[in-house]
Amino acid sequence: MKTNRTDAFVVETSRPDERLDAFLRRRYLSLSRTALQRLIAQGAARVNGCIVKPTHHPRAGEQIVINWPDPARDAAQPEDIPLEVLFEDADLLVVNKPPGLVVHPAAGHRQHTLVNALLHLCAGQLSGIGGVARPGIVHRLDKDTSGCIVAAKNDATHTALARQFARREIVKTYLAFVCGRLNPAAGEIRAAIARHPSHRKRMAVTYGRGREAWTSYRVVEHWSGITLVEVRLHTGRTHQIRVHFQHLGFPLVGDTTYGNRPNQRLTELTGYTAPRQLLHAQKLSFTHPRTGAPIAVEAPWPPDFLALRRQLDGG
Repeated sequence: MKTNRTDAFVVETSRPDERLDAFLRRRYLSLSRTALQRLIAQGAARVNGCIVKPTHHPRAGEQIVINWPDPARDAAQPEDIPLEVLFEDADLLVVNKPPGLVVHPAAGHRQHTLVNALLHLCAGQLSGIGGVARPGIVHRLDKDTSGCIVAAKNDATHTALARQFARREIVKTYLAFVCGRLNPAAGEIRAAIARHPSHRKRMAVTYGRGREAWTSYRVVEHWSGITLVEVRLHTGRTHQIRVHFQHLGFPLVGDTTYGNRPNQRLTELTGYTAPRQLLHAQKLSFTHPRTGAPIAVEAPWPPDFLALRRQLDGG
């Protein structure tokens, strides 16, 4: 097997209650356990020179060697899709994702995604972690959420950014219009989120199960039937902001998945129908993985946000 690079290290402390794949997942945060299990099964990750199972329990003194396979071409193809670049250097870039653009190719969206756009924009400068040449997108935004999203151009940057996300060192600030007059003026929502028990494409606040989820907010401005809030994400669960504000009783304007009836009432009262869920990733702040410099990037308001603001202000 040809390799792109090799990592070797010695296990410092025995892990009798932890599998090898989980142990490696903590070290390589940008990789899924499935990808690591595949590397172990292929013999690309060995313990003391031997092929082991993903269930192997690491012991102190064992040497783990990972021979990373050469990046293979991803199934996604480059597409010349215009992107607004907010920050770029040799290691990473931050773009302002427009609403309606899917981040990763998936069933029903094999083309015309952010990945396709980045494959064109960053040709020859893509991270290859896990043996696949791809833009190092470490976090995601929903299709209809706009705003800041960061991508890595090399493996080291990808891994370092993933570690910052895992340690909650990256500050993610959003703007959202929500239905109703939200009070109090600031607050926190700490409620676990899991897959909805009966609607498998939806998430829900759960009790006794699910993953910790923490959102804080402050009210920016009130209008009749609508509130603009600034939201800080402390965790990154699927649909977290949308689910948490539904849980409060103030779903996002335009979010028919988590707030269909309140949005119908809003349309009846105001005549306004949102083109999408009005959620915008406004700011992203992090430490540059190579230079250590603080990076703060802000995405301008999208056109539909500006249009609603003008309508609410009577313009």
